[in-house]
Amino acid sequence: MDPFTIAIVLVVIGAVFLIIEALTPGAFMIIPGLVLLVVGIIGLVSPDILMSVWSPVIAVAVAIPVTLLTLKGYQRLARPVPPSTTVMESLVGKEGVVVTATEPGSMRGKVRIGSDTWSATSDEGIEEGARVTVESSEGVHVHVRRS
Repeated sequence: MDPFTIAIVLVVIGAVFLIIEALTPGAFMIIPGLVLLVVGIIGLVSPDILMSVWSPVIAVAVAIPVTLLTLKGYQRLARPVPPSTTVMESLVGKEGVVVTATEPGSMRGKVRIGSDTWSATSDEGIEEGARVTVESSEGVHVHVRRS
């Protein structure tokens, strides 16, 4: 294959990678896309360089800064968010459903409050499926009563 055709193929593949990255951000297709695009354009301008030892050197010289800039860019776009936590006091007064029957003095009971399941105890036995209200909490356990 002649150098001009190889350069066109590299430009087309690089452009496809950039389109994929635009449609699905975070796929990191921008790195190989830009490298192939730059090497392909250099091949179009100077086919002799494309077929020489300088082609891989140029590819690496483009890949390193593009990789670093891409990582920095995505770090700015998607800053890490600290995990959400439930403050135990915020559960007091909330209603839930008994998942596993509760017994007085035992933490074997389970109560679903919102989307979370908590170990639970109560002053009286409460059967599975009953609606309950949180009276207090300690650690990862809640004390409930019938609603």
